[in-house]
Amino acid sequence: MSYLGVGVSPGNVPVYHGTNLKLIDRRVRLAEVVLRCVICGLAILSAALIGTDTQVKEIFTIQKKAKFTDMKALVFLVIANGLAAAYSLVQVLRCVLSMIRGNALFNKPLAWAIFSGDQIMAYLTLAAVAAAAQSAVFAKFGQTELQWMKICNMYGKFCNQVGEGIASGVLVSLSMVVLSAISGFSLFRLYGDNKGRTCARW
Repeated sequence: MSYLGVGVSPGNVPVYHGTNLKLIDRRVRLAEVVLRCVICGLAILSAALIGTDTQVKEIFTIQKKAKFTDMKALVFLVIANGLAAAYSLVQVLRCVLSMIRGNALFNKPLAWAIFSGDQIMAYLTLAAVAAAAQSAVFAKFGQTELQWMKICNMYGKFCNQVGEGIASGVLVSLSMVVLSAISGFSLFRLYGDNKGRTCARW
């Protein structure tokens, strides 16, 4: 048995080769690309469902139109989903470029920038979904103490489509949380690799 890391294994000690690390790296990159594409699609879907949702109700010959701009939380969610879609599209292009060039990350500053961006987008989408969900609860059940009426009794179609948009937004925010964990793994693995190379020299 060699103590330099090269030699014969006694048989009960697993030997890890560079090919395993390359396989893990390839799978991580593929998962990141797929997840970013899913986020981009779901964010566009959520923004489109909420942004195009309107319903006109006639009350005593007076027409009332419900639209997403009537609730600031829905406006916030549309903007957050739009930002998430644009950010994910840019990151998908970066991932494809890195896979073509054969590098998962170009350098540590870029890795930190990606990790920070993913964290910001995760917090932003979570905050937007939470605010929209709270507004949706008030619209669905009202608030008798504050004399807020149940809006969804009047605008059923509008509320249903908003609910679908919020559901898509929830999936976006959860996917961003998972993606931020993946980018964190990619970032801190760079420091682990450097540590391993330093130990190998000794």
